[in-house]
Amino acid sequence: MKILAIIPARGGSKGIPRKNILEIAGKPLIAHSILTALKVKLIDKLIVSTDDEEISDISKHYGADVPFLRPKDYAKDDSPGYLTALHAISEFPSYSDILLLQPTSPLRNIEDIEGIIKLRQKSKAKSAVSVTYSWSHPEWCYTLNKNSMNLTSFLKKKDIFHNRQNLDSTYIPNGALYFCNSKWLQSSKKFIGEDTKAFIMPPERSIDIDSHLDWFFAEKLLEREFK
Repeated sequence: MKILAIIPARGGSKGIPRKNILEIAGKPLIAHSILTALKVKLIDKLIVSTDDEEISDISKHYGADVPFLRPKDYAKDDSPGYLTALHAISEFPSYSDILLLQPTSPLRNIEDIEGIIKLRQKSKAKSAVSVTYSWSHPEWCYTLNKNSMNLTSFLKKKDIFHNRQNLDSTYIPNGALYFCNSKWLQSSKKFIGEDTKAFIMPPERSIDIDSHLDWFFAEKLLEREFK
């Protein structure tokens, strides 16, 4: 297993402009992911994939390799994450496995990265993704008609209210880690399939920064050294 780790970082983030290089807990956001990944000996090569010169310069300053500027076609608002990985694979075809680490998950630690790698090594699965417990169970979710303000059960069935302890636990991808076989990704064009294993991470390390509220909580946790 020869692992290429990728940190994808667009320059055109919308919710929090330029968030990938804004300072959080004393360092640019992207630096937290770079410095953590560089300590993982199971990773053979770490690169940052960006379309932005400033992000490139900052990433290099913190020790990451930035071998190219990502083509604009791979850096649009609606570009799926797997396209970034596929582009990196085309540039580095000798790597058998690809590990994608989003810079918006600064609380993932060394043990998380090593854990998902070892999970796939042991299980021989084609892919593995990090997940966390979902507090909003689908049984309790509704869609809203904004004209009438009526609620409709998301599961499209008669409302049945259960105590939490009687419901099966549900999990959602937390965005921190996507790890898969390179050839499998090239053929499937997705990170999650029938042969995907879940690597469970706790809520305090599962914040995926998309809003100012996410930023606030992540900064407080980083400052208290919950990593």
